[in-house]
Amino acid sequence: MTKSKIERKASKILIVGPAWVGDMVMAQSLFKLLKQEEPTVTIDVLAPDWTRPLLERMPEVHQAIAMPVGHGQFHLGERYKLAKVLEKNQYDQSIVLPNSWKSALIPFLARIPRRTGWLGEMRFGLLNDFRFLNKKTFPLMVNRFMALGLPANDHPPAPILWPKLQISQTSLQTTLKNLNLSKDQKPILALCPGAEFGPSKRWPENYFAEVAQEKLKQGWQVWLFGSKNDMPVAEQIQALTNQQCVNLTGRTALAEAIDLLSIVDVVVSNDSGLMHIAAALEKPLVVVYGSTDPRFTPPLASKVEILTLQLPCSPCFKRVCPLEHLKCMQDLKPVQVLEALNSVTA
Repeated sequence: MTKSKIERKASKILIVGPAWVGDMVMAQSLFKLLKQEEPTVTIDVLAPDWTRPLLERMPEVHQAIAMPVGHGQFHLGERYKLAKVLEKNQYDQSIVLPNSWKSALIPFLARIPRRTGWLGEMRFGLLNDFRFLNKKTFPLMVNRFMALGLPANDHPPAPILWPKLQISQTSLQTTLKNLNLSKDQKPILALCPGAEFGPSKRWPENYFAEVAQEKLKQGWQVWLFGSKNDMPVAEQIQALTNQQCVNLTGRTALAEAIDLLSIVDVVVSNDSGLMHIAAALEKPLVVVYGSTDPRFTPPLASKVEILTLQLPCSPCFKRVCPLEHLKCMQDLKPVQVLEALNSVTA
């Protein structure tokens, strides 16, 4: 295959998408770039089916294709069957966002002519347009995603093309009715106290409760968001606030959570998928960082206050504090978050 053929703009692209909510939100910046470079390009995204509510809210995406194999599973037969189906779509290019060897296998088996991605786990052959990642050149994950939509050695445009999710008012009204909720005249503070990564990314429950109590005193509604895994955390916050919050953890599908976050007035969150969703909905946002680094995966929005203590031991990127003190979170007090809330809502 000649170099000129490899670098020719594609008219039909298959994106192998990430499995994490926040990463998929940031991937929209790549989709927007591809559409900016070639407005008529067709973009299909292969990803876990639970990411579909996100992809359905991204106008750049033509089709979401469910990955039939779970994270960490190989199942060569299933991958081969899907590859043969995808081969019929006659894609010009595939862009593989995860760095694993397995994630590059389906585009190879589907005989997609141009297969682009970072070299990752020694993917020579599986990828024929592989790039060597210089982390200093591309410090942000979103820049690494966007760079794959350009010829090698090109840099993504500045400023970054921020993700922006679209909301259907019909879907929103259905969600409000199903959950017996209304915005009424009170402003809404959304708290996102969970983090799938692990406890090192979670600000203490009693601190979230202090913030909730202060806003409740001011006449606000406080809605708690999260998955079923976050229910114990939310229940502790409820206990400390005399059950005055609206506890939505474990009660909403991802699509419903997106709809409801679109109407809140401000969000306080850990570094999590819901944080990236709130940013893509252009919500004023206060984010607490501990074990992770806002210089790598920041919320991509304008009205944002990022709080981090930048201790010598952080960011450690560990799921559980290796020093067993969690000072990066414990020493970041509720008064600092309340001050940040005043700043982003001023």
